[in-house]
Amino acid sequence: MEPLRQMTGMLNQFSALSTYVIVAAFAVHLFVFFTLTLWARRDLKNMASALYDFTRGLRHQSLLDRAAPLSDQVDAFLADVNDVISDPARVADRRSLHIRMQIMDERRRYLNSMTFETVYNMARTMIEAYPLGGIVGTVLAIGAALNADAGGVASVDAIVKRFGESIWCTFAGLVATIILLFINSFLEPGFNRLAENRQHVRETVARAKRELSLHAPQAGDEEAAT
Repeated sequence: MEPLRQMTGMLNQFSALSTYVIVAAFAVHLFVFFTLTLWARRDLKNMASALYDFTRGLRHQSLLDRAAPLSDQVDAFLADVNDVISDPARVADRRSLHIRMQIMDERRRYLNSMTFETVYNMARTMIEAYPLGGIVGTVLAIGAALNADAGGVASVDAIVKRFGESIWCTFAGLVATIILLFINSFLEPGFNRLAENRQHVRETVARAKRELSLHAPQAGDEEAAT
């Protein structure tokens, strides 16, 4: 009987703490989403700033309003780079981009997206754990009631009482899920856009390296031209 009592006591403790655990996990989840939002905005600002410096001084450089979304600014700067690469007649702009390519290579930490994407994937996936956590809390409460009394009317009363107390655990899990799903639906387009911007920057930089290095004037050619 002693092991049974110990198990019942543990189930009671776990059941009593389950709601608080869900609320604490929900608070941590909110903090993670807040951190990811700041992280994404910082990377976008760094990306837009680097591309602005990269394209500064080009003819027909896109100059968007400061209030324009950062993703739109990044797309505009990438379009400027592609215009220069696609037009062999813009010799001065191509030479300028080729020189600045070295600076661009030194400022590419914002393209390291593995950690960001891993954290976001974990935060998004773990939203599904809250309803399961609520159900686990309810099951623990019912299990504690079953172990407390082997049978009879008292056991049924205990189960009903425990179920009434543990229903708040399920409620907390469902509410947390609804709120986090809403937050994720609001943030996900921006995070996906950031991933697309990173991919476009990688592709554009790779193309610029290939095209500009291939058609860059050699030292002998420059001396002959002078």
